[in-house]
Amino acid sequence: MTLQKVNTRNAVLVLMIIAAGAFRLVSYKYPYVLSNFTPVGAMALFGGAYFTDKWKAYLVPLLTLFVSDVLLNHLYTSKWELWDNSSIMVYICFAIIVFVGSLIKKVNFVNVFLASLVAVVLHWLLTDIPFVGTLYPHTFSGYMQSLVAAIPFEKNMLFGDIVFCAILFGGFEFAKSKYTTLRTSQKFAV
Repeated sequence: MTLQKVNTRNAVLVLMIIAAGAFRLVSYKYPYVLSNFTPVGAMALFGGAYFTDKWKAYLVPLLTLFVSDVLLNHLYTSKWELWDNSSIMVYICFAIIVFVGSLIKKVNFVNVFLASLVAVVLHWLLTDIPFVGTLYPHTFSGYMQSLVAAIPFEKNMLFGDIVFCAILFGGFEFAKSKYTTLRTSQKFAV
């Protein structure tokens, strides 16, 4: 594979992830309708599945998530906040989701849907762990309360992942079928 081919492929992957990440800013205008209907899970899965350099698979989606978090926090609070108490678990969770994406060896509807489902379940279970600053008591009962309260948000995340995975994975697969420079010589296994 030539350097030009790698650079073109990587540039397209980066631009697709950034474009998807920009959609997060739309949720600011419609917070109740689009609450947690975001591309972040799809971005992580997509990066994990398509970047041949795994450090890029983690860096690009997580950096896009970070930048969009900073911008959203500023829109909501008028403060430039880079980090809060729950951020570490959110970023660990999305790093794990990138890893889940790297396990997608054959891109098809079933594999991407199952990865999306796993991503949502991981997000649901990991981001409300009591010691990371949830609003609920830091007990098992508080954890259960937070999980129940999160169901509507996780449902929206699942719908967001499905829609954005269809756009990202479907769009890139279509582009690969039209432009050979986006293909990799690396064969995906079953």
